[in-house]
Amino acid sequence: MAIKYPQGQQPPRPAPEQPQLGSSAAKRGMTLEHELNLSNQYYLSVDRAVIHKKPTPIQLVKVDYPRRSAAVVREAYFRRPSTTDYNGIYQGHYIDFDAKETHNKRSFPLKNFHAHQIEHLRHCLKQGGICFAIIRFTNLGQNYLYPASKLIQAWDQQDAGGRKSILLTTIQTDGFPITLGLQPRLDYLAAVDQLLETIKHKGVDYE
Repeated sequence: MAIKYPQGQQPPRPAPEQPQLGSSAAKRGMTLEHELNLSNQYYLSVDRAVIHKKPTPIQLVKVDYPRRSAAVVREAYFRRPSTTDYNGIYQGHYIDFDAKETHNKRSFPLKNFHAHQIEHLRHCLKQGGICFAIIRFTNLGQNYLYPASKLIQAWDQQDAGGRKSILLTTIQTDGFPITLGLQPRLDYLAAVDQLLETIKHKGVDYE
């Protein structure tokens, strides 16, 4: 089956092998998405949260029906997702976030996000959702939860002539580090807990 991309876009290349982040050789080659999916499976298995990756929408173009009981997709297109990668519910809160990786060591390029994703996060925040980005600095082996409000602020400032990236030091100041482990592999809900506590007790505007 041929799966194509609209407007001449090329299909994504296979993700390169990532640096080993743990002591086990079995963890080599894990991408951020894979680690998040494993973590979400663990959270679900212990009834801690229900969070899933949103499926990539596909537009069918050509379908054959060799038998009345079977269909064969001959041609389809991946459509650009209109929102973020993950959503779900945690402790009564609606959770919505996207996950991004960068090989930069000093800053995170804002071009890794699309305008429609920023607008989606903006709308979710207005409805009281807990929204953020999970950012991995691949070459540093560091992962952070970065509040959506701070991301939106940086995005809006670039349109007014501001920076086209967010400094690592800014992410370390305004964000929350995410630790690596076994179960879950990427315990980002611990960082969500810190975000919720900050909103509750310190009155920091993350909405």
